Amino acid sequence: MRALAGAAAAAGVFLAAGCSSGDSGPGEAAGGVGVVEKGKLTTCTHLPYPPFQFEQNGKVVGFDVALVDLVAKKLAVEQKILDTPFENFKTGAFLNSGQCDLAAAGMTITDERKKNVDFSVPYFDATQALLATKKSGITSLADLKAKGKKLGAQAETTGESYAKAQGFNPVAFESSDAVLNGLRTGQVDAVVIDYPVVQGWLKDPANASEFVPGQNIETGEQYGFSVKKGNTALLAAIDKAITDAKADGTYKKIYEQWIGPLPQATS
Repeated sequence: MRALAGAAAAAGVFLAAGCSSGDSGPGEAAGGVGVVEKGKLTTCTHLPYPPFQFEQNGKVVGFDVALVDLVAKKLAVEQKILDTPFENFKTGAFLNSGQCDLAAAGMTITDERKKNVDFSVPYFDATQALLATKKSGITSLADLKAKGKKLGAQAETTGESYAKAQGFNPVAFESSDAVLNGLRTGQVDAVVIDYPVVQGWLKDPANASEFVPGQNIETGEQYGFSVKKGNTALLAAIDKAITDAKADGTYKKIYEQWIGPLPQATS
């Protein structure tokens, strides 16, 4: 998120491309929690997805990163981040292959995904939002349909699924950056994507001058971190970190740092 530049990355978080080196092999964290690499809590994500995870000054930072750092601290290890394709999160492929301990990618908890992975307690209440070019005059999906304009969304996301359920055939983009570029270059006239992402984009004056937010779409989505099915020890550690952070005010501070004012319902 361009508007949030200057926030420091947590100590120990770094990015490894594609896969873990595995030099030190599997290990055990505090409390007997097994990890795929000794001394590390390896997180699979898909970059960039501001404000949840993105690169800043050579480090990976964001809302999800800060929360997983809390888990790593409780386990007395450091977080290590792997950039991986988003579609693999639906199947749990990187968890099952032992490349990652958990997945954190602004991922909505769904019944379909629960078939393949186990989810933590929800850590974020999400809504979708419409963002359109100013020249399109679009403020709603109804406008889009009436004017026969093109809609875009990130591939394999609930935003794409929602658009399809509403009768659209959205242009699918690989990443959130590609979604924004598609809007900027006229490949599409509007996009459906997570509300915090839209708000992050609009903090950039260049984007604010060119695009306008439309309707918010309440879908009842909640984000969760995922682990390999049956990894109850790690799941319990993640749940405790989230629950403790909400109770002691740490969650509120992290939320306000990366996203903005914390809605009352989330407190």
